Amino acid sequence: MKLDDQRRAAGSDTKNTAVATMRAIVQDGYGTADVLRLTQVATPTIGDNEVLVRVHAAGLDRGTWHLMTGQPYLLRLVFGLRRPKQPIAGRDVAGTVAAVGSAVTRFAVGDEVYARPRDGHIGTFAHRIALHEDDLALKPPSLSMPEAASVPLVALTAWQALVERANLRPGQKVLIHAGSGGVGTYAIQLAKHVGATVATTTGTANVDWVRDLGADIVIDYRTQDFETVVHDYDVVLDSQGADTLAKSLRVLKPGGIAIGIAGPPDPEFARRLGLRLPLRLVMALLSLKTRRAARRRGVRYSFLFMRASGAQLADIAKLIDSGALRPIVDQTYRFEEAPQALAHVEGGRTKGKVVITMV
Repeated sequence: MKLDDQRRAAGSDTKNTAVATMRAIVQDGYGTADVLRLTQVATPTIGDNEVLVRVHAAGLDRGTWHLMTGQPYLLRLVFGLRRPKQPIAGRDVAGTVAAVGSAVTRFAVGDEVYARPRDGHIGTFAHRIALHEDDLALKPPSLSMPEAASVPLVALTAWQALVERANLRPGQKVLIHAGSGGVGTYAIQLAKHVGATVATTTGTANVDWVRDLGADIVIDYRTQDFETVVHDYDVVLDSQGADTLAKSLRVLKPGGIAIGIAGPPDPEFARRLGLRLPLRLVMALLSLKTRRAARRRGVRYSFLFMRASGAQLADIAKLIDSGALRPIVDQTYRFEEAPQALAHVEGGRTKGKVVITMV
């Protein structure tokens, strides 16, 4: 990362919310960590319904790395062809409220909060961020700031997949791929809280670890084929795509649903984004084979791209404080070490989430 303005920026971030500039990690294009630079940018202003948050910690995941590299190329169709539409990276945040808009009713200066900013407003790799109050929730009191920053994106993904999309119920059976990953760790715990039977896939080194999270059946993908172990499942949460998704359709019972968070995107996703007809057709074609295979087996396929929700984060916070869910932080880095943190994520061997801290 280019530290072009680091010395000058180091003294610019104070507790005065009216400061003109702040430090931020900016991405000017797609590529390796060389596209990131630590520099000064204007401190965001807030609208009537927005909250200015002083960032204490920000979470990273595989999706952050994909947005940095622009791979797969489909991401560029959504987030910008030549460079990201939002130059400041980061999609998870925990911090304190520094200022509130005139119409904000649920938060006050000094509140400890956490959030996954809505699409079009990401940018948590900075010392301040302006967020719509509907995206925010009070931080679980039982968590530190780094722990809280590890929660929003992955916990919301698990919630929206299992509770909202699949309507998972007690006694049902769910297969969760990559149980040691960021989403997987929450999905296992949430499914067990609901009362479902949980199977998961993971590597040899993590078999006992994911079992401790609550998994009933643990499949070592290095030595076992999940298709020969589980069958007649109600729900599959797939984070792998490709061949894993194709095989996942075959372990569902009639009427079951496979929810993919790695793709391929389906027409409903394109409609929700409001994409133009050519891109909607592209996305429909990308998932056509999968949707046809699902129909032939009498099951469903649904692509999930999680959305921001402060209300759901408030419910998740209650589960965390009750002990039903616990965050998993793999490693913490300093703000200036964001490239190293992304390299860690790129390795694909993280347990839970990686976090960078600002203070």
